[in-house]
Amino acid sequence: MDALKEGWFSELDPTLWPGQCFSLQCDKLLYNQKSKYQDVLVFNNKLFGNVLVLDGRIQCTEYDEFSYQEMIAFLPLNSHPNPEKVLIIGGGDGGVARECVKHPLVKQVVQCEIDEDVVKVSKMYLKGMAKGFDSEKLKLHIGDGFEFLKNHKNEFDVIITDSSDPEGPAESLFQDSFYELMKNALRPNGIVCCQGETFWIFRDLISKIISFAGNIFPSVSYAQTQIPTYPAGCIGFILCSLEKKKKFSEPVHVFEKKTVDEMELKYYNSDIHKAAFILPTTFQKTLDSSSPNYTR
Repeated sequence: MDALKEGWFSELDPTLWPGQCFSLQCDKLLYNQKSKYQDVLVFNNKLFGNVLVLDGRIQCTEYDEFSYQEMIAFLPLNSHPNPEKVLIIGGGDGGVARECVKHPLVKQVVQCEIDEDVVKVSKMYLKGMAKGFDSEKLKLHIGDGFEFLKNHKNEFDVIITDSSDPEGPAESLFQDSFYELMKNALRPNGIVCCQGETFWIFRDLISKIISFAGNIFPSVSYAQTQIPTYPAGCIGFILCSLEKKKKFSEPVHVFEKKTVDEMELKYYNSDIHKAAFILPTTFQKTLDSSSPNYTR
């Protein structure tokens, strides 16, 4: 892979994030193969542990993955009064599944991942995340999430889309037709939560998604989390609800400290849930003007 040079991995991508580059030292190369869909790379870094890279873009590291996995799972789960049945699209490393099955109200998690090789590699090198696949609550389906949704109507309380960036296998997951399919797959008052990129780089894309999502759902919102190995050091989540004027920033289920400890959560808590929807002024102005159905 061209991104590996002289013992360093560099996330060079002039299309998605021109003029900048994040690098990690590659202390040990663990896996470097091409799957049916994408280049799959795993290497070890002394600080960040094992690192999964797809098509030259970092997907997760053992060091900081929890801040993303916990937030993309518990923001929607704790915004829904009874999230019994959950669908995960993507998430081949198993981290989102690991978090979803922890929730006491979740009875079943269905996961649709397009690339079986990502699941296999994660079970080999990202065992702390891949243990999510071991839960009896989980049913794993290998296939295209877009096609999967076409055959599942009014079935899920929460849909979580843990996708890579808007090029390659995940490109269709950033389009309005995909959001329409998710809406149709939800039960009444259902909630969607999708990987929403970072405002520092993808302001126009986020505004576009909020705009069309607001035409599809009666409530749409945006939250963010800190994660050092993603571009700009943070990433966001686009949340949509079939409920009108949904207040996503007010969790329906509040985790007490004892619950947080018992669930072994490292990032998410009820205060973080509320704070995630408080955004810098310039970002908030963009969102407020993107859709009349934008809410916090």
